Amino acid sequence: MTSKIVVGLDGSSSGERALAYAQSLASRLESCEIIVAFIIEWSPYTFQTAEENAQRHKRREEEITTAQTRVVDPAVSTLCDAGFAARGIVKHGDVADLLDKIAKTESADQIVVARSSEGGFVNRVFGTSTVNLVLHASVPVTVVP
Repeated sequence: MTSKIVVGLDGSSSGERALAYAQSLASRLESCEIIVAFIIEWSPYTFQTAEENAQRHKRREEEITTAQTRVVDPAVSTLCDAGFAARGIVKHGDVADLLDKIAKTESADQIVVARSSEGGFVNRVFGTSTVNLVLHASVPVTVVP
């Protein structure tokens, strides 16, 4: 049976620590896939004009492409080069909710995120989002220092 670990990245060195920890865990398992996830905080509850919505959609697609090419693809490539099964996911929405949904959808065994004082996950995850993730996740959550 293949284990799965979801790793939340934010493009900072804190995300690199989470990825290194997940890689260390995966190396101890017989068969493990690492799912690299980048969640772009995005609220669907903003009311805008039709023109603003068109620009918002374009901006959203640009953000997905940027996150995929600058953060997720290099992380997945590094993992694959090291012999791990890995793939990436980029989504817009609530960080805690989407990391948990990805874990559920993928039948993951664990979620790994990192805390940071650099402003990345500390602003997006380590506050209320991390608390929500830890309290409500369907699988164990490891918060890497």
